[in-house]
Amino acid sequence: MDTNILLESGTNELEILEFTLGDNHYGINVAKIREILSYQKVTPVPNTHPSVEGIFMPREVMITVINLKKCLGMEDDGQEGLFIITNFNKLDVAFHVDQVVGIHRVSWNEIIKPDSTINGEDGSVATGVIKMDGKLVVILDFEAIVSSISPETGLRVNDIEQIGERSRSEDPIMIAEDSPLLSSLITDCLKKAGYEKLIVTYNGQEAWDKIQEFEKAGTLDENVHCVITDIEMPQMDGHRLTKLIKSDDKLKHLPVIIFSSLVNEEMRRKGESLGADAQLTKPEIGSLVDAIDELLAKRNK
Repeated sequence: MDTNILLESGTNELEILEFTLGDNHYGINVAKIREILSYQKVTPVPNTHPSVEGIFMPREVMITVINLKKCLGMEDDGQEGLFIITNFNKLDVAFHVDQVVGIHRVSWNEIIKPDSTINGEDGSVATGVIKMDGKLVVILDFEAIVSSISPETGLRVNDIEQIGERSRSEDPIMIAEDSPLLSSLITDCLKKAGYEKLIVTYNGQEAWDKIQEFEKAGTLDENVHCVITDIEMPQMDGHRLTKLIKSDDKLKHLPVIIFSSLVNEEMRRKGESLGADAQLTKPEIGSLVDAIDELLAKRNK
């Protein structure tokens, strides 16, 4: 999908596609969408997850179709509806929905992070809620949905086991990641890789506030040697955080790694224009450790 926002950098805005399942309204970041197609007959595949409707092949590319109503525990009333074709974590997946309402340009500041009663570490699939035209639109965690159906598409923590024994590092690393589950997995993996001095924040604003606090106290260089940031986060996204760091003469020496499911060709160009030192897609935790090693070796020379 061609949208102007993909040409802009560090605005702390995104475009949300609003769609319906029954009477409920949900949203997805437009940056994840390749196209929207009318319903097409799919071929069922035996012994797959109950939420997988089957496969189809638009333009000779085989795509798995996930029934979003079944995923969310809703009754499937047999509506033909639409397929939202997505691309993230280097995967093409179609989500079967009822209707598309439209696209809304919003600021990450407007997105409310669900509290722990809704969004614990036990598999909740809501990453945010936004109020639009008097109704609540729930932004779904499509990565978590796909990972729950096919766990091998998630963070490849086994890559860390293959690294083997490593010496401990004194380099402090700041992490900005809004998913409690992913944040926990990333910190566990980095600790296994020898990086034990970790500052964990849950959105770009929180990370930026801490960086500024250290900078004002004159302790930035001893407290933060590298920043790892997701892109999609409430309050402030990772692109805005990268732009703020890299456009500040006192901070731009700080290595920034974007670690996100959204690192496709288009978003990679956007990250490069903002000055990101490395960009990796979410499953590649082993490559994340390699990138940290390389950037810190350069910094510490």
